[in-house]
This record gives sequence, structure tokens and C-alpha cells, in this order.
Amino acid sequence: MVSRKNRTSSPDFSLQGRLAVVTGASAGIGRTLALGYAQAGAEVVLVSRRREPLEAVQRSIQALGGASHVVNADLSHLDQIHSMGEQVRAILARRKLPLILVNNAGFGFTQAALEVSENDWDRVLDLQLKGTFFCTQTLGKMMIERGYGKIINLSSTWSLSTDEGKSVYGLAKAAVSYLTKALSTEWAPLGVRVNAIAPTTILSDNTRKSLEENPARAKRLLGRIKLGRFGKPEDLLGAALFLASPASDFVSGHTLFVDGGWNALG
Repeated sequence: MVSRKNRTSSPDFSLQGRLAVVTGASAGIGRTLALGYAQAGAEVVLVSRRREPLEAVQRSIQALGGASHVVNADLSHLDQIHSMGEQVRAILARRKLPLILVNNAGFGFTQAALEVSENDWDRVLDLQLKGTFFCTQTLGKMMIERGYGKIINLSSTWSLSTDEGKSVYGLAKAAVSYLTKALSTEWAPLGVRVNAIAPTTILSDNTRKSLEENPARAKRLLGRIKLGRFGKPEDLLGAALFLASPASDFVSGHTLFVDGGWNALG
């Protein structure tokens, strides 16, 4: 039996008394993380372009006994990012809650480099890079004012790996991982931890349809995942809870791969 004198305190994975802003929360990974954060005790701000799906997520959180807020915003536009920030600040003004930001909103596609249009380029980078950076800047200011905060960016295995048709999406995700390190360098001394999660292929509705339409590609991708299956949104929840909670207070500037062994191949 361990004596009381030699015991160490258990890590705190609770999000009780914290405000978590989850972008792209209307479906897929964002929805799963929002529900998981609510179950862990966080009050959740649900952000997406589509209001009706957000309200459905809000009802699910209410059914769990949790609290949430709906913010309608297209995060590829700076004015809407600032509007979202003002709404978050108004929530914080009523209570001094530690703030968490999950930059999940994104758009991706598989397209041969010779066929990528300017519109394709803009759709990916406006959301993946401009949106991620300015959401982080906007809410990061509030975290710095409080001397504490957690930012979790969504990167990807494509930040380090290559495949046909992934040039633009991969460069965006590589930039997200770089940004994670760069912002941690600036903000860790100010109390703000910035980390990223890099999943492999996650079976959202859109991804599932894409793989069904190209079974040869699906087989090739699956062959790289050593655990033998594609990921589910729920597979990211443990990492996301860890990085948002006090248990990870000494972790910053890190991209955590949740990829079934994909990245082990280099």
C-alpha cells in the first residue's frame, strides 16, 4: 500500500468551470468534441456557418445537462471572426472562466495539382490558415489578458505525408503545425498553451462518401494505418480532452498524432 506521504496527485482531466469555443461544431469531429467537452463539464460555444445543425448540437448538450451558446459565423471572413470574438467576450464578461479554443473548422479536398483552381486554393487557405490564425489571434488576446488559456488546432497526417491530390490541403495542414509551434514560442511565457492534433483519415459523412467512390485509394490509405481501420471522430476525443484540461498544463507547441500508426512509417 502506498503511504499517504508518497502519494502524488492524480492528473485533472475535468473541464468544469471552463469555456470551450469549438469551431466547425455542426457535424463530424467538431460536434463530437463539443459534446465530449460538455460531458467533461465545459460550457461550450458552438461556431459554424450553419445555424440549424448548431442548434441540434445545442439540444444534445442540453439533454446532457450542459450549457452552450450558438454563434453563426463564416470564419473565412475577418469581420465575422471579430463578431464571434465579441460574443465570446460578452460571455466571459459575466464570469471569469478559463478559455479554450478548438480550431476545427476547415475545408479539404483531393485534387491533382495541375487541376487546382484559384477558387480551390482560396477555399482551403482562407479557412484553414486565415481562419485559424485570426480566430487564434482574436481569442488569444482574451487568454493573454487572463494569463491562461488553451488552444488546440486541427492538423493532419498530411502535414508530414504526401499523396496524389493532397498538395494544397497538405501544405495548409503543415502550416497549421508550424503555426502551433510559432504561437507557442510567443505565448507560452504568457500562460497560453498552443498545441495541435493530427488525425489520419476520419470517417465523417463526406470522407466516407469519397472513399466509397474510390475504393482503390481507400485500400491504399488503409494499408498505411497499422491499427487496421480508419479513424472515427470519437478517436480524437481523448487527445482533445487531455490538451484542453489542466492535465496538459506543461505541454505546449506539440502536434499530437492520432493516426493508428500511420506516421510511424515516416
